[in-house]
Amino acid sequence: MTPVHFAFSTTFMLGLTGLAFHRTHLLSALLCLEAMMLSLFIALSTWTLQLGSTSFSASPMLLLAFSACEASAGLALLVATSRTHGSDRLQSLNLLQC
Repeated sequence: MTPVHFAFSTTFMLGLTGLAFHRTHLLSALLCLEAMMLSLFIALSTWTLQLGSTSFSASPMLLLAFSACEASAGLALLVATSRTHGSDRLQSLNLLQC
């Protein structure tokens, strides 16, 4: 495993462990998701550059577009949650009350 691949996989795993273990606030969960998507975007971009083919050149931009949509949906949920419940703590959310 090259150091570049190790750095990308470590960054993705750190975002995944942050998402799994530090779930107190919705904003921290969204930041962990964005870190995971950023590491996937950079890894996919470098992989496309290493291959040198033009057939995979649109895939990093497609991933970036999906990441932007995920971020906007997450921020909309954050605003709606903070307006209805008063905070973004995940312990105050209950799916049975919806």
